[in-house]
Amino acid sequence: MAENDAVQIDSNTFHDRLASFLTAWKNDKRAGDNFFNGASSLILLMGKSEEASGFFKNGAFQLWLLGYEFPATLMLFTLEQLFIVTTKKKAAYLDKLQGGKTPVEILIRSKDSEENAKQFEKCTEAIKAAGKKVAVLNKVPASGPFADEWKQAYDKVKPEIEEVEAGPSISSAALTVKSENELRTIRDASRASCHVLVRFFYEELSRILDEEQKVSHAALSDKVNKKIDDNKFWQKLKGADKFDSDQIDWAQVPLIQSGGSYDLTLKSAPASTNLHAGTIIASMGLRYNSYSSFVARTYLVDPNKSQDSNYKFLLEVRDIVLKEIKDGVKASQVWEKAYGHVQSKKPELAQHMRSSVGFGIGIESKDTTLNLNAKSSRVLKDGTTVVVSICFQDLENPKPHDKKSNPYALLIADTVRVTSGEAVVFTKDAGVDDDSVIFSFAESEDEKRPRSKKESRPHATAASSRTRLRHERATNQNAEKEEARTRHQKELHKKKQEDGLERFPSDTGAMNGSVEKRFKKFESYKRDNQLPSKVKELVVCVDERAQSVVLPIMGHPVPFHINTIKNASTTVDPTATDGTRATYLRINFLSPGQGVGRKDDQPFEDPNAHFVRSLTFKSYDVARMEQIATDINNLQKASKKREAEKKEMEDVVEQDKLVEIRNRRPHRNEPVFIRPNMEGKRLAGAVEIHQNGLRYNHPGQQRVDILFSNVKHLFFQPCDHELIVIIHVHLINPIIIGKRKTKDVQFYRDATEMAFDETGNRKRKHRYGDEEEFEQEQEERRRRAALNKEFKAFAEKIADAGRDINLAVDIPFRELGFHGVPARSAVLIQPTTDCLIQLTEPPFLVVTLSEIEVVHLERVQFGLKNFDMVLVMHDFNKAPVHINTIPVESLDAVKDWLDSVDIPFSEGPLNLNWAQIMKTVTADPHAFFADGGWNFLSTDSDDEEGGQESSEQESAFEMSDGSVAELSEESSEEDSEFDEDASAEEEGSEVSEPDDGEDWDELEEKAKKKDKVSGLEKEDKPKKRR
Repeated sequence: MAENDAVQIDSNTFHDRLASFLTAWKNDKRAGDNFFNGASSLILLMGKSEEASGFFKNGAFQLWLLGYEFPATLMLFTLEQLFIVTTKKKAAYLDKLQGGKTPVEILIRSKDSEENAKQFEKCTEAIKAAGKKVAVLNKVPASGPFADEWKQAYDKVKPEIEEVEAGPSISSAALTVKSENELRTIRDASRASCHVLVRFFYEELSRILDEEQKVSHAALSDKVNKKIDDNKFWQKLKGADKFDSDQIDWAQVPLIQSGGSYDLTLKSAPASTNLHAGTIIASMGLRYNSYSSFVARTYLVDPNKSQDSNYKFLLEVRDIVLKEIKDGVKASQVWEKAYGHVQSKKPELAQHMRSSVGFGIGIESKDTTLNLNAKSSRVLKDGTTVVVSICFQDLENPKPHDKKSNPYALLIADTVRVTSGEAVVFTKDAGVDDDSVIFSFAESEDEKRPRSKKESRPHATAASSRTRLRHERATNQNAEKEEARTRHQKELHKKKQEDGLERFPSDTGAMNGSVEKRFKKFESYKRDNQLPSKVKELVVCVDERAQSVVLPIMGHPVPFHINTIKNASTTVDPTATDGTRATYLRINFLSPGQGVGRKDDQPFEDPNAHFVRSLTFKSYDVARMEQIATDINNLQKASKKREAEKKEMEDVVEQDKLVEIRNRRPHRNEPVFIRPNMEGKRLAGAVEIHQNGLRYNHPGQQRVDILFSNVKHLFFQPCDHELIVIIHVHLINPIIIGKRKTKDVQFYRDATEMAFDETGNRKRKHRYGDEEEFEQEQEERRRRAALNKEFKAFAEKIADAGRDINLAVDIPFRELGFHGVPARSAVLIQPTTDCLIQLTEPPFLVVTLSEIEVVHLERVQFGLKNFDMVLVMHDFNKAPVHINTIPVESLDAVKDWLDSVDIPFSEGPLNLNWAQIMKTVTADPHAFFADGGWNFLSTDSDDEEGGQESSEQESAFEMSDGSVAELSEESSEEDSEFDEDASAEEEGSEVSEPDDGEDWDELEEKAKKKDKVSGLEKEDKPKKRR
């Protein structure tokens, strides 16, 4: 405990928790003393401060009640009163606890030994007066002068009373069921543990295995141990703005085990032996704000079939345990369910299974009174947190790679919350699938390909004029703000450059190397009898069912899958006479080394193999040959369409089932419409809030379920200045609505009603002015305000229901909005706290600000009325987001907003070829950042800033609108690369602004020299223009 003025004890929380503890105690007495064993008093003794760091049950109970630990303190509980014996300094903090619901008497220690003895004597008399049985923590050590004095006083009355164990009673009545705040803290601790395991340990382990380094278990564990002191590392944690990294500590220090020696009790220290590339078990747990978490994973390096089978079975047992854990279930039932599954499916593994599948966790890193084993009589309750630990030990490896590969063990442990429905896994960020835990090196050695030659980094073209708009000159009233913004942007660019070098070390290599092309094999028929009957006639046969074409070759029918055929065509022999007119059917096949383009290029599987490029068939039946060619081409189109649909649905995941609310009516909002639209007629439905998600009920008996675990952002957009009021859900993974996939689901209602012109109404003859129009406007304002209030309240209810995943409502800032064209039409784009959004017209735009790497403003040039914005994402494999045709009047506002949210931006006069730029970045990201990174975008704008004071006098010329339009069109072609000559001319126009009248030859020579210095020229000479 930090004994300073910052210690503040919440007296309301203390009395509420003390009252709930005493109530549970009294209820247990009425129910038959299941946990308190008939005790009428309870002793909680804390020894000297050195032992307070152990987080035993006495310290955990103090933390639960007071929020702090008080060493050298005695707390005596009876059913009606609480006695606290402590020092004068600690009593000053506890004084505010007196006068509450439950009487609290504080006895202050002094230097008078006789007075101290009387205080302990008063406590012993209270114990005898309460009853014969007293609950004590026999297994918790307490030492020091204070503890010794109490033991002397207590030993005098010990023969007169009966002791019972207090551990189960404290656990069941106080520590087991957590409040919402406690659950959020444990969830945050679990996320932090997963962050260390996945973002640091896994990457460090991958590097060690890739480089075949020799690192000891102790050294690797120590490296992970020290990572919690890296504040920059915690800034990358999800929700880092609400996470205080100063409040974390280790509840279970990292323990790395491999090489055939495994201690699954996790009590041993890391071994000094070297890490073995076989079965590696990593376990660790962080404590955040005094609440613990735990996670453990098993990593397999080149596992054989037996190991892979046992690991998958371990996951089966884990899933069964997670399904069984729920409110009202006995802990022993969970164990019996898991053990019974092992006995029935793989009885040989039953003897290797440990006697427990989990334990309680909270303030204590391990609550031994809540074990998920066969002997436990505890009942799980909603709000309990447990560690589900499934493991098999001393397993025999039938095909060991070496001596250290046998025996091996498997362990998976997660921190889990018990609910009335499905258990919530707090450590789900640490994956358990094959991609997350299995390292395969045996296959990758044969698949390694030489790295392609590094491409030269593209550079932005220079500005053609220094002339600025009047409101951008340094002489205006916003000069100081512009200067401060420029300084801040330089800092952001510098930090982004440093982060890039740290993110991509020298051994990173190409980011797109994992998607290299492989030689694909296809199977048309498994058996001969599956061939079509027409093949007996030795004719060309197109089999749509098998997606194949059967060709007669040397008297045998040979099938070719449609994916191996490039194209088919027919040609009539021009030399033939009318009576002997022949037609040729030519079928071209896909084969390596054709050099027909990047899309059709096929890799070599075997360089020594022979490939058939084409086959030609001659026939005098012209109609049949043309029909065959048509059928082959149609079959190709259908195959490509299926492949495209399959690729489109690759990232669609199957959601878990929605848990409906049964004990009450769910919160409901109706009538609302949904976008994307459901199939059929456009009708209003209702959206409901259930336990783990939302459900939209369409009148056409259609449903759309959205789970909170799949929600990334939740938005509420009021109907002010809009025609509709919106609740918008942006998803992590897309779902299927109708026949289309979508990551955005929107619930809305029209904010306007039909207005009728009552000019000819009888009332109008006797009423003058615009009273009725005024009343309609007033009514519309009231209706809009009511709609905003209703939808905002419903959005807040959604956020409250999804609080377990930290779901919050985000509202756009309309005053910061600007118009632009992100897709097809001009719309209002609005920033929110976490995103940049456009929710009015589909397709919707939702860009998470934390996922933006840099922003580049294009076509910022004198004489142009609009500019474009390019958002480069943190994931370089994602295509940049383009927002076009933003009015130049919004330029300063956009810059101010980008600067306020700490996003580095740059500007340039022309559109860049972003497809080529991102290809260069992903080819070798380390080389890209080593060469300056994104600084090449801001090089020209920095040059302009340096000469802006004299730009009015030094400007050599101003470009006409036509010239700018030509340059913009030239550089914005998607499939073209940067034009060297145009680049040279633009650089020359900015770098050399002569006052002495140099001729064009001299200017061109200077431009070429400038290009060579800045690296704009490519290795191959550009073709001359004709």
